[in-house]
Amino acid sequence: MDTTLSDSLYHSVLTGIALGDRRSHSAFKRARISEDMGNSALDYLTQTGIITREPSREIPAQRDYPAQKLKKEIEKHQISDKFIFATPFLRFWFAFISPLFHGIQEGDYEEVKKRFENREQGLSSLIFEQLSIELLKQNFQDDPIVESGSYWDREVEIDILAKTASGKIIVGECKYTNTKVNKSELTRLKEKCEKVGIQADIYLLFGKRGFSNELKNLKGAELRLWTLKSFKKLIENLDDKDKIQGFEPPRY
Repeated sequence: MDTTLSDSLYHSVLTGIALGDRRSHSAFKRARISEDMGNSALDYLTQTGIITREPSREIPAQRDYPAQKLKKEIEKHQISDKFIFATPFLRFWFAFISPLFHGIQEGDYEEVKKRFENREQGLSSLIFEQLSIELLKQNFQDDPIVESGSYWDREVEIDILAKTASGKIIVGECKYTNTKVNKSELTRLKEKCEKVGIQADIYLLFGKRGFSNELKNLKGAELRLWTLKSFKKLIENLDDKDKIQGFEPPRY
């Protein structure tokens, strides 16, 4: 069964999410639809399980707010939820295949190749961020992660904001780039936390290509540095049925 009902509105919203910053208002703008139409589409699409809603964490005390006060605060700050596809493949499909389907059907793949080349970094970065959160959960078994996700408001975005059972606050940034992460990334992360009033106990940096010597020298209880080698832990306990047959992970 086609869960999108082959509806062009649903496809436009999903493409808007796949190609944008995953915020609802950005998706509506890309799809050129009203907020009412967009919210109605999102309600249906989340019910199907194609996407899930990631609420903004801009208001730390929102759990204690009366419903009306919370609504006013959300309107005041213009908070927009983000949305995550159920699988990376679905995001790939609605970013590169669905909107260009007619050309593909006619055997024209140039536009698909061009779009993928321009947006591959963004596609990979989000997957890296999601895997980083899973790795974080596995590495804090003694003090389990009870809350995790990202933080964003109108001015600041932080890839990872998590809390442990003992109350420790962890913030992290994920850099899926071909250059080593240097000390300036840690400085920027601390500046972001200061700006929004987050008091972090542990800073985490994830680097695809590793870290500068200056940053390595700062590593300790309050600063953790994890490279691609650290992600091997995610597949160590996988059952054979969960593995792609014939696939060997790259060596780093």
